[in-house]
Amino acid sequence: MTPKKIPLKQDVLQASVERINWCFENFSRICLSFSGGKDSTVMFHLTAMMARQLQRKISILFVDWEAQFSHTITLVEAMREQYKDVVENFYWVALPLTTPNAVSQFQPEWVCWEEGANWVRQPPDDAITDINFFPFYRTAMSFEEFVSEFSEWFSESRPAAVMIGIRADESYNRFLSIASTKKLRFSDDTPWTTATPKGHAYNVYPLYDWKTADIWTWFAQSGETCNGLYSLMYQAGVPMRHMRVCEPFGQDQRQGLWLYHVLEPERWALMCERVSGANSGCIYASGSGDFYARRQINKPDHLTWREYAFALLDSIPESTAEHYRNKIAVYLRWYQLRDYPIDIPDSQNSDTGSKDIPLWRRICKVLLNNDYWCRALSFSPNKSASYKRYNQRIQEKRQQWKVI
Repeated sequence: MTPKKIPLKQDVLQASVERINWCFENFSRICLSFSGGKDSTVMFHLTAMMARQLQRKISILFVDWEAQFSHTITLVEAMREQYKDVVENFYWVALPLTTPNAVSQFQPEWVCWEEGANWVRQPPDDAITDINFFPFYRTAMSFEEFVSEFSEWFSESRPAAVMIGIRADESYNRFLSIASTKKLRFSDDTPWTTATPKGHAYNVYPLYDWKTADIWTWFAQSGETCNGLYSLMYQAGVPMRHMRVCEPFGQDQRQGLWLYHVLEPERWALMCERVSGANSGCIYASGSGDFYARRQINKPDHLTWREYAFALLDSIPESTAEHYRNKIAVYLRWYQLRDYPIDIPDSQNSDTGSKDIPLWRRICKVLLNNDYWCRALSFSPNKSASYKRYNQRIQEKRQQWKVI
């Protein structure tokens, strides 16, 4: 049963302040995950103000993606200076991390701050660039692995809060991650908390019920520091739902690549040299129907969706195609053992939303969208340390299954 939204008897600002105060009452160690975006900036302001009132200290985690807007870096530096009296540790991370590159099938992932690469910009002098700073760090580990390991390391094996500025209205998946009744919470009356895998740290979402209008209303009424990039985005005609401040080459974020071209042409030239597919992503990522399609997709009239999927696999680099074949084989095998012993359907009318409906059309959507980890097929990223073994095991299984 899909969780339902239940209105509260207070406004979102009051509710958030209470949640932040609850964090200080229940945790001796608090860290904010800060990106420089509007949501995490509001969370930073509210939490730092509360810390001043309570005479407490907080820590900040900022993952620097190397390819970042100058306005974002300016904001991060300004926030660090504004609240230096309550910030105990500011972890400005500029280490090689692997993240999806949704604008290339030749380089479906890229590594920021990669050793030997011609970086887009230099990290600040006080940024964490020493690979030995964190005992858990592994070279080019994924971002998801890093933040998970960081939370456990930060907790020091004791209860700790890691505050994250995500909102349920941003996407259906984010709504479910907060509203899920299956996850482990701090307590039954704190649905806006989630226990991390090892159980010592808890992710806390104090702004989970805010809407975009609430965010901008707070900035307008408070007059507090905000990322100047948003004003430039507004002037450039970017819809509010597409205003994002984070690493630039993800499936959602790539729609804003053209802004680098317009606002920071010198940095854009370095990004095109640094990351495969950057320029093509700038040209095509805002379109629809074919390349990089998000919802509506097209196919050649003479092919079925199944035939089109195989044609797409044959058209991309073999190493990338083999990665997709392994994922698709697991997907087909799962449904073969359940509702579709012969084959999944080619298409049907209601298959363009977020719900995973087993269809060859959906598989084509994954391939056209450069969805490298096949999230639209309900997969999660593999841990980098075990990915090679996973590939070998699935390749052997495919010989038995004979599904692709």
